[in-house]
Amino acid sequence: MSGGPALGSAKKIHQFLSFERIFFLILILAAVLRFAFLDLKLFHHDEAIHAWFSYKLLTEGTYLYDPSYHGPLLYYVTSGMFALFGDSDLVGRLVPALLGTLVVALVWPLHRLGYLDRRQTLVAAFFLAISPEMVYFSRFLRNDIFILFLTFVLLLALLLYFEREQLRWAALAGLATGLGLACKENMPIVLGIFGVYILYLLWSKKVPLPARWKRDLIVGTLVMAGVIVLFYSSFGAHPERVLTWIPDAVSHWWAMHEQERIGGPFFFYILLFILYELPIFILAAVGVGQFLRAGKTQGEKDSMYHLVRTSLQQAGLSVPEMRTFDKKEEFFRFCIVWMVLSLAAYAYIGEKVPWLILHQLLPMVFVATYAMTKRKALIALASVLFLAPVLWHVAYVPADVNEPIVQVQNSEDMREVMAFIDDANATAIASDRYWPLPWYYRGDKAEKISYYGRKIDESTFRSGKFDVVVTSDEDTYESLPGFEKRPYNLNYWFSWYDNKDRLLDYYFKRDGKMGNMRLEVFVRNTSAV
Repeated sequence: MSGGPALGSAKKIHQFLSFERIFFLILILAAVLRFAFLDLKLFHHDEAIHAWFSYKLLTEGTYLYDPSYHGPLLYYVTSGMFALFGDSDLVGRLVPALLGTLVVALVWPLHRLGYLDRRQTLVAAFFLAISPEMVYFSRFLRNDIFILFLTFVLLLALLLYFEREQLRWAALAGLATGLGLACKENMPIVLGIFGVYILYLLWSKKVPLPARWKRDLIVGTLVMAGVIVLFYSSFGAHPERVLTWIPDAVSHWWAMHEQERIGGPFFFYILLFILYELPIFILAAVGVGQFLRAGKTQGEKDSMYHLVRTSLQQAGLSVPEMRTFDKKEEFFRFCIVWMVLSLAAYAYIGEKVPWLILHQLLPMVFVATYAMTKRKALIALASVLFLAPVLWHVAYVPADVNEPIVQVQNSEDMREVMAFIDDANATAIASDRYWPLPWYYRGDKAEKISYYGRKIDESTFRSGKFDVVVTSDEDTYESLPGFEKRPYNLNYWFSWYDNKDRLLDYYFKRDGKMGNMRLEVFVRNTSAV
């Protein structure tokens, strides 16, 4: 019979690629994308600072909360990793990569609880696995992937608590909240959005208060408070910070908001979605439209039912109230509210930085899976044709790339600068631009570098002590006797001003002029007589 073997093979493939196996393969893909070549690129400016403070905590036991560098959780976790596996770029990025992988894994319990069907589960996991921004910031030593993971844990804990009314889930919600507040100052935005929606559910009587909610609230609050006290007191070393971290955080970040130190238009993050997450962005917009149409249709059905029910009651007949609560539909309503309020909050905040898009992207991914038909699932699968090239360019190209996502990334030029420093007996840094050098020259290696923090008198270099002199191109020397001058990029960023007149061309080519800070490096000329 023709087609028999082919049909049998197709059936075997279908049986092998079960829902569970496909999800597992997506999870493996997520892990590979996050852990592969994890130290391919130099640390970002902020990564170097975070790693340096973690190293100081490990080697000197010193940490004091400073809102400029966010909460203590990252430093204690990274310091612990350094203690276990050694201090390096790769080790510094291991926990972010793990958390980024676990964000994908947490889609599974969301499905098991009945909030996502199989198709929605696979598409949501797939989007989270290959999203350029999710992958990039899962390979990045910043606080945001910590917050994103804890936000997801908090969401699951709250869903489990209101469904099962068990104390353990209230305690887990308190733990996730406490760790989030000990991580970064934008966690209150998440708590505000979640809190508002819980109040709406209670007010509308869609969800009842658990019988022992007072006990559970107290326990959850105590767990949260205990975590906050431990971390902000530096585990008892600075108990005074427990009382001062909130006003310090509010005053510092409100000042940054008003100053707009790293400013941008209110639609800044929309541009990033179009650049990196266009399929998710489009499907989320479609999902919102579908949800609103479904709500209108359901509303018409409810009105007709209540009209008929009223008529029958007036005729003396008893008709039960129709149950209209659908937890899956309610979950997507929440995700739409979560997404919209997140977009609004970060559009308003004056500090516009690419990593904050993660907190808007997570709910958007769920909204994008609404009414996930087979046709939409195929479109989602085809989106890899858009996402994969973008992901490759931003995360795996070992070169300076002209992408807004990288912001102030340390240039690959610095590898050559550090090669000169490695070969030198002594190096002078005659500039206030020197990160990430303190991280890369820590411990015993720090002894060969002298940091002056500014341009100094040329006579300092006549003694022959220094083989390398590093200066900023904005305040440098015309020449130094016995040295050869070489220009290098210290760091780089996407320049709006240099590309704003060629946006369509830039969108497809990702090229053009970049903004940067430049160094002038003077290397002793050993061939001079």
